[in-house]
Amino acid sequence: MPAFDLPLPDLEHHRPEPDEPADFDMYWAAALKEAAHRDPLVSVRPVETGLRLTRTWDVTFRGYAGDPIRAWFSLPAGARKPLPAVVEYVGYGRGRGLPHERLTWVNAGYAHLLMDNRGQGDQYGSGGDTPDPHTALSGGPGPAVRGLLSPPDYHYRRLITDAVHAVTAVRSLPGVDPLRTAAVGNSQGGGLALAVAGLVPDLAAVLVTAPFLCGIRRSLELTDAGPYGEIAAYLSVRRGSEETAYRTLSYVEGVSFARRAQAPAHFGTGLRDTVCPPSGVYAAFNRYGELSGGAHPRKEIHVYPFNGHEGGEAEQVRRQLVWLESQLADRSPCDRHAPPIDGAAFGSGR
Repeated sequence: MPAFDLPLPDLEHHRPEPDEPADFDMYWAAALKEAAHRDPLVSVRPVETGLRLTRTWDVTFRGYAGDPIRAWFSLPAGARKPLPAVVEYVGYGRGRGLPHERLTWVNAGYAHLLMDNRGQGDQYGSGGDTPDPHTALSGGPGPAVRGLLSPPDYHYRRLITDAVHAVTAVRSLPGVDPLRTAAVGNSQGGGLALAVAGLVPDLAAVLVTAPFLCGIRRSLELTDAGPYGEIAAYLSVRRGSEETAYRTLSYVEGVSFARRAQAPAHFGTGLRDTVCPPSGVYAAFNRYGELSGGAHPRKEIHVYPFNGHEGGEAEQVRRQLVWLESQLADRSPCDRHAPPIDGAAFGSGR
C-alpha cells in the first residue's frame, strides 16, 4: 500500500480543530464516578504458568458499572521492592490471551497488568475471559458499532472506563509503586492508553503506537479498513444517522483525551497505515498536553515511512523500552537484603 495520507511535512503541522462536545468532561466524570469509592479488586489468584522467572496472578477488578474485568498481573520472580507498573491494553478483537504470551514488560523489570477487553477476544490471538453484560444494547455485532447511536450506551464508554479502573487496580496490588504507573498499547490498545492519559492526571508515562479513535471523522473518510470499515458499513445501512454517530464518536475522540494529558508521551506511527491513519496519530500528538495547565509534557514520536499498521514492530518496542526506563527508573539504591515479595501479600484466595 503506497503512502495515502498527508505528506510528512504536513503531518508535522496537522492540528485540526477539536471535534469535542461541550459536555465532554461531564460525560466522563459521570462514567467514572460509579466505581470511585469501591474496592477496585474482586479477586487475585496465583496462576501456575511453568515460567521460572515470572510470577503471575489472575486478577479480577471492577470496571464500568462495577462489572468484573479480568487481567493478568505479573512480577519478576524474586522482586524485593515495589516496582513501577505497566498497564497494557490489547488490540481490537483481542482478549488477554494466555499469561505467557506477553512477557516484554515484566522481563524488563516492571510489574505488568494486561487488561482483558470486555466483549472481545473472538477475532485474534488466544481469546478473552470478560463478557460484556451490556451487549443487548442497540447496535451492530462489532464492538466499534455497539451502541453507536447513543452516547451513554456506546461500547467505548464502557471499555475506556475499564481501562481507567485498571490503573486504580494495579496501584492497589502489592509489589507496585503507585507513583510510577505507565499506560501502554498499540492500535485499539493505544487508543485506550491515550484515553487513560487524558483521564488519569497523575499517570507517570504513556506509550501509544498507531492509536485507534484519533481524528475519527477524517479516518472514516480515508479508510474502510479495520474497525473504521465496520462503522462505515453500519452507517451505509442506517442512512441519515451519520451526525448522531459522529456525536457519539466525539466523546471517545483521542485528540480530546490527548489535549488533557499531562504524562510524558511516546508515540509511533507508520505512514502507510490504512487501519489507523497517521493524520489521526499526528492530530493527537500535535495537540498532546495543550490543556495540561502548565508546561507542556515531554513527548516524542517515531515515524516509519514504509510501514503500515505494524509500525516499527520490534524496533519500536526497543525504543519504548529505552524511553520508559528513562522515565520510570528507580534511582534509589536497591535493597538486596529484603526478602522477595511473597504471594502471601496478596491475601488468601482474594
